[in-house]
Amino acid sequence: MTNLKTVREKERRFGAYHYHPLPVALTRGEGCYVWDTDGCRYLDMMSAYSAVSHGHANPRLLAAMTRQASRLSIVTRAFYTDRLAPFLEKICTASGMDMALPMNTGAEAVETGIKAARKWAYEVKGVAADQAGIIACHGNFHGRTIAAIAMSSEAQYRKNFGPLPGGFSLIAYNDPQALRDAIDRNTAAFLVEPIQGEGGIIVPDDGYLAECADICRQHDVLLICDEIQTGLGRTGSFLACEHDAVRPDGLMLGKALGGGLYPVSAFLARRDILERFAPGDHGSTFGGNPLAAAIASEAIDILFDDGLIENSATMGRYLAEALHALNSPLITAIRGRGLLLGIDIDPQLATAREVCERLMKNGILTKETHETVVRLAPPLIIEQSIIDWAVERIDKTLKTFL
Repeated sequence: MTNLKTVREKERRFGAYHYHPLPVALTRGEGCYVWDTDGCRYLDMMSAYSAVSHGHANPRLLAAMTRQASRLSIVTRAFYTDRLAPFLEKICTASGMDMALPMNTGAEAVETGIKAARKWAYEVKGVAADQAGIIACHGNFHGRTIAAIAMSSEAQYRKNFGPLPGGFSLIAYNDPQALRDAIDRNTAAFLVEPIQGEGGIIVPDDGYLAECADICRQHDVLLICDEIQTGLGRTGSFLACEHDAVRPDGLMLGKALGGGLYPVSAFLARRDILERFAPGDHGSTFGGNPLAAAIASEAIDILFDDGLIENSATMGRYLAEALHALNSPLITAIRGRGLLLGIDIDPQLATAREVCERLMKNGILTKETHETVVRLAPPLIIEQSIIDWAVERIDKTLKTFL
């Protein structure tokens, strides 16, 4: 019988040690719950970093995946298929973008956006060759590729991976004047998360994104929003940038786009940005394959058909209010929107890791981000009764530190 000890030992022997998992080995999932190899059930309050927004083993997604896999899965973009064009139309219509370039992972969508912004800068804006600059924010997380870590302010992400590519500059988050001051004639784009997820569930001031959009327009700079974690209903609207009534020039989506079953991502943008690509400029063996397109199309439909975006807004408010009512001395702040919430833990009383480990013993699985923040991002299908149960367990867990 497979157990935690066997799994850990074998993974340590054959796998690179680049994650530090909680001591649990999962074997099955359904809805908001997962089960470990010992048969214990847990409430999933992490949703695979927001990738499992539709719940584990969603029947409609499984059916769509099975139907398409039995017909046609991978043929590459060397040929047209009957699944890609309808998906592209659906995601563009839902997001308000003109065109989309499908990829697989969020990091690939970010890389695609960087390439698209630079090409636009040279061919449309008239930036001098090899001078196009991308502005990002301190505390960002845009992936772990070489280009992404070149934009990171996290020392560990960068250490011993150089030399890192140039062309990136960092400014303070939630500071429009910092953006204004950083822009020069070579600036191609400002890449920003509407809410910094891995940075600690950091929510900027109301109007921040709208002011940044105005600044970018004034200086002919692209506003590109990384909504890989915040998009697709996670914050209570289809896109988090909609809270500021902003339509960006470019947009990255991923995670929940694959319904928790398959890696699907996309970079979406204005026509004048993405039409700069020509055959051979960019590509992906798996990007836009029929299986991915079928799953992602169904994932988008479910968000609207089942009211998951509205449920995220309603249940997110309910969860935040319930957490505030705990009045625990361990909690220094509660931040977030919709069902993307972070609990700041007083480091004098506990680490976020310790809280997550004790939550696991009380039937809740999640993971810390930065050493002081416990994230709560359950599937968007979560119901009030489940939240009530979770808050009771969170309260019980926090009291064990006092």
